[in-house]
Amino acid sequence: MPEYRINGEVVTFPAGISYEEIAARYQDGYKSRIGLVKLNGKIRELMHHTAENRGGDLEFITLADRAGHKSYVRTAIMLMLKAFCDEFEGHGGSLVRVEFTVGPGYYCTLQNGADVSEDMLTRVEERMRKEVLAGTKLIKASLPKDEAIALFEKSGMTDKVALFKYRRSSSINVYRIDDYYDYYYGYMLPDMSYISTFALKKYKDGFLLVLPERKKPDVLPAVDARDNLFEQLKLNTHWGEMLGIETVGDLNDMIVRGETEQVILVQEALQERRIGEIARRIHDRQGVKFIMIAGPSSSGKTTFANRLSIQLMTWGLKPHLISLDNYYNDRDKAPLDEHGKPDFECLEALNVEGFNQDMMQLLDGKEVELPRYNFLSGKSEMSGVKLQLAPDDVLVIEGIHGLNDKMSYALPADSKFKIYISALTTLSVDLHNRIPTTDGRLLRRIVRDARTRGAGAALTISMWDSVRAGEEKYIFPFQESADEMFNSAQIYELAILKQFAEPLLFAVPKFTPEFDEAKRLLKFLDYFVGMDQDALPRNSICREFVGGSCFKV
Repeated sequence: MPEYRINGEVVTFPAGISYEEIAARYQDGYKSRIGLVKLNGKIRELMHHTAENRGGDLEFITLADRAGHKSYVRTAIMLMLKAFCDEFEGHGGSLVRVEFTVGPGYYCTLQNGADVSEDMLTRVEERMRKEVLAGTKLIKASLPKDEAIALFEKSGMTDKVALFKYRRSSSINVYRIDDYYDYYYGYMLPDMSYISTFALKKYKDGFLLVLPERKKPDVLPAVDARDNLFEQLKLNTHWGEMLGIETVGDLNDMIVRGETEQVILVQEALQERRIGEIARRIHDRQGVKFIMIAGPSSSGKTTFANRLSIQLMTWGLKPHLISLDNYYNDRDKAPLDEHGKPDFECLEALNVEGFNQDMMQLLDGKEVELPRYNFLSGKSEMSGVKLQLAPDDVLVIEGIHGLNDKMSYALPADSKFKIYISALTTLSVDLHNRIPTTDGRLLRRIVRDARTRGAGAALTISMWDSVRAGEEKYIFPFQESADEMFNSAQIYELAILKQFAEPLLFAVPKFTPEFDEAKRLLKFLDYFVGMDQDALPRNSICREFVGGSCFKV
């Protein structure tokens, strides 16, 4: 029998035993339920079985781990769609669209525009819980591509047919619960008993499938009102519908037809119009002197700030760009995090008092010499740039803590206009597989870090969890307090980033901690037909990442 090394112990199992059976024997040693395994560095689903001639290092992935949590989400979505299918005469797969996340909820709508009722959601949720109690199995099969296309054509899932048309692989992994078939981008759980915690809640014109957050896989979180975020996501969904691009299959069709230039121009025009609307609001609000911009990593804040400044000029205002990074304290004064390492993302890492003193002096009409942070020496120094505000002058201030009033505590509330910016991807792989916003931002950062810092994809991926933790702590809690939100995601950008990101991801060494994530991103990019960057305007937000911008980014 093949030998396996589990937690430093060598054990044997008979060939043909499922990984789920092995996981059950070790479950008591883990706080969260085991959802996947990793054999010799390769993730495997629990419904798979051991081979006679294969052993090696076997690790367990729980639902509190990133890959395990993602498998929970996918399986819960398929369970929900299957329940809709049972309750509404077999049309669950073609009836429901999974659009985007709103906090811990996955916002869904009905394809035919029908109203969502509380009774409908109660029926579906009860059906889901029956499947959970029954532990209904999820069956996986690899079908020839033509057979999979025929299967989904018959089911009315034309979005999957369009997606598979461009797949290089000759086979497609299809999942089944009873007689309901679907396709998912990523790993799945072996049966419905794993989906222990969920709820369906009516929300706006659709409903939310509320699921646990990764760090608390057994707790159903509360759903906070995020109206501003929701409206921006709906606006960009509407833009996609206007362009006729709702899924990756639609985008690929457009690229193959040679219509990329027109789509780029329309998308850029829509974003420029939106930036112009924000500039007009700033102009029309009396007394605004400080435009505070904040958003998570790789949101395109620098390009947005420059383009907003140009729009402000069209209203007779004179903007001055200021980065909060220039108010860092000296590196040796940085506070330490819980691991004893310097924390450059917390508010205390900045000279908050100095910033407020400078801004208040400017507000009082005094001349101020602005500081500059030297990232090479880790020291704050004077820049030699002196500023004095005239009546039409405004400051465009960009930084991680821009929306936190503790950063600008001395400034009168009516003198500040706060803008939250993020890359909120609304394009979907297909109508059941949404693209996580974080994936788009991570790919942006991998491409930019390689171009501007010479950093490999492995380094960027290794830092991503820390970056995300800082965003959760210092940015996301303040997003709903913004006067305006701007979505910097561009519907075509992943097809452009593909050609830059793929070589970097292929270079991530096997058996490193970052390899699984690199492999996942490569599989994701494989859905896209590549798109040339030549038609991108020089002021495009996408240029901040791929290069060629007319701004200093």
